[in-house]
Amino acid sequence: MQFRTRAIHVGQQRDPQTGAVVPPLHLASTFVQPAAGEWGRYDYSRSGNPTREALETTVASLEGGTHALAFSSGMAAVHAATMLLQSGDHIVAGADIYGGTYRLLHRICRRAGIEVTLAPGNDLQRLEDAITPATRLLWVESPGNPLLSITDLAACVEIARRHGILLGVDNTFATPVLTRPLELGADIVMHSATKYLGGHSDLLGGVLAVRDEKLRDELYFIQNATGAVMGPLECFLCSRGLKTLELRVREQCRSAQKLAEILNNDRRVRRVLYPGLPQHPGHEIAAQQMQGGFGAMLSFEVEGDFEAARRVVNSARLFQLAVSLGAVESLIEQPASMSHASYDPQDRAAHGITDSLIRLSVGLEAVEDLANDLDQALSNAL
Repeated sequence: MQFRTRAIHVGQQRDPQTGAVVPPLHLASTFVQPAAGEWGRYDYSRSGNPTREALETTVASLEGGTHALAFSSGMAAVHAATMLLQSGDHIVAGADIYGGTYRLLHRICRRAGIEVTLAPGNDLQRLEDAITPATRLLWVESPGNPLLSITDLAACVEIARRHGILLGVDNTFATPVLTRPLELGADIVMHSATKYLGGHSDLLGGVLAVRDEKLRDELYFIQNATGAVMGPLECFLCSRGLKTLELRVREQCRSAQKLAEILNNDRRVRRVLYPGLPQHPGHEIAAQQMQGGFGAMLSFEVEGDFEAARRVVNSARLFQLAVSLGAVESLIEQPASMSHASYDPQDRAAHGITDSLIRLSVGLEAVEDLANDLDQALSNAL
């Protein structure tokens, strides 16, 4: 079956008892067992829940994996992946990563004795040079957050194999509609399901998808032992969101491309960061790696300083001033003061996250209305 058909039907079979075309929502926290010491398929919802399993089955299919695990948030999913490591191990991560991941790596993993090195994901030599004998995990995002840098995932697979380490990919921005890292050879794919998978700003969740049975078992043990599972209501909502994932993402990509081209010709804008623009340094790799679009996230720098960018985001009316992304509503934010405020200021500067940078999550509104809103925000602020 094709992608959009699987998004609707895999893991979402009709209810055999009633014939309902939508599987029922199972809110039960515990399940009756056949006898003492005999275990049924489900026993306690932390360990397994029918509604969660349905979502996990769908995500695994869409990512080209064999298993998926649904967590209470994207950060819980990332944390579970890092718990595969132990004290004395080392992580190499791309420098263009979500601020919450940066905080987890630097302030939680280091507390557990796991060292972290950031390197540009779009510079494969520097990425590989950062690997040491203690490295156990290479973690990248493509497109990156918030600079929309592109990492060659197939090349990263080769790097990881040469060094005998795991490759984890945060695929939140691209979604499996555009990129499927497991099919390229990655070991772990992570999604903040809060974003495109859910798609409607009404749930919190995260997902890990894998192809290796042993790795799935290790991650499941961590998930069950630590308990950060996605609740059944959130799973139900996310399964509903997945049914329109491809349609939403394709349309959002088209709008983002048009807005990037408009901003690229605006003299009030210093530069636009969007892989769909031919001048983007990762454009050619993105064209090969992302199938049918370049994503619905874009960033741009305004002519001015921190306060100028702050005035622009505060002046938007249709674009809503909020963190998060990937939903039907368009959002605008200033990474330096919002999504990436957890970065140390010197690290923000070192990795190119300037004070004048603005990040957009392009939703499903009419692109003409979104363009008009950006025009009035720039006019009122600059």
